[in-house]
Amino acid sequence: MADTVTTDVAVSLRGLRKTFGEVRAVDDLDLHIAPGEVVALLGPNAAGKTTTMEMLLGLTTPDSGEIELFGRTPRRAAADGLVGAMLQSGGFLGEMTSREIVQVMAAQYPKAMKVDDAIARAGVTKYAKLKYSGLSGGQKQRTRFAAALVCDPDLLVLDEPTVAMDVQSRQEFWAAMREYTTAGRTVVFATHYLAEAQDFADRVVLMRHGKIVADGSVDAIVAKVDGRTIRAMVEGTSVELLAALPGVGTAQLRGEHVELHCSDSDAALRALLADYPRARDISVTAMSLEDAFVALTADEPVMEEV
Repeated sequence: MADTVTTDVAVSLRGLRKTFGEVRAVDDLDLHIAPGEVVALLGPNAAGKTTTMEMLLGLTTPDSGEIELFGRTPRRAAADGLVGAMLQSGGFLGEMTSREIVQVMAAQYPKAMKVDDAIARAGVTKYAKLKYSGLSGGQKQRTRFAAALVCDPDLLVLDEPTVAMDVQSRQEFWAAMREYTTAGRTVVFATHYLAEAQDFADRVVLMRHGKIVADGSVDAIVAKVDGRTIRAMVEGTSVELLAALPGVGTAQLRGEHVELHCSDSDAALRALLADYPRARDISVTAMSLEDAFVALTADEPVMEEV
């Protein structure tokens, strides 16, 4: 790790605003993260997650607001080797090998970890001598991870870190992350895989339209949404009609099934069977993080194929 950091706050975002043309991507956002916390940043597309991360890293300048990382500006914190980042945007020269990429990153920091250690922790050893351009999507992500780790940062910022990875690679990635965070490092990550947030994060921050709509542990987030979920096969209807049933908050299409997120599942089930007596394959379950995500971020009934 970099020189000992004495601040009680790893990340401090105060009153952040950022607009692009007529779109307000981030709207008066306040967020404070303590050292050692692992925080998942969740939200639908265009919620403001990536813009928030880019401002946090000093890659995008906010229109207003203040940002501090360990009491420093983002650029100072990065120059001091306190921050490692793994982003979706940007890339490396395709003719460089994975090892060369990590070596170049290590050379920027006087107290970087050994290149071989970063490569091993990221699971890159087997293809460290291969050109970046010839790697699979998952292998490129691991190389990015090694490049983020090599400065031995106190804060890791990861934007969709497991995109393009298969199931086994995702499991191996998070195993490496768990090992790395046991020393008290701080992690902020955005993901579309809600199971990753549920399994790995100490805290979930849920964004919608550039604002934070929920912040807490997974259990605390789920507790914000009362009710249960009804899942069923229903023919000859629409999510708009189903969302209008008594006791239903939102409706979503999942393949051949619909999911009804209900404040009153008893009333919803009675109405469903009364209006659609041929409904079948019906189940009623307690709310999950995914259910809470849908309920807290939905603007209107949603139709989504998965």
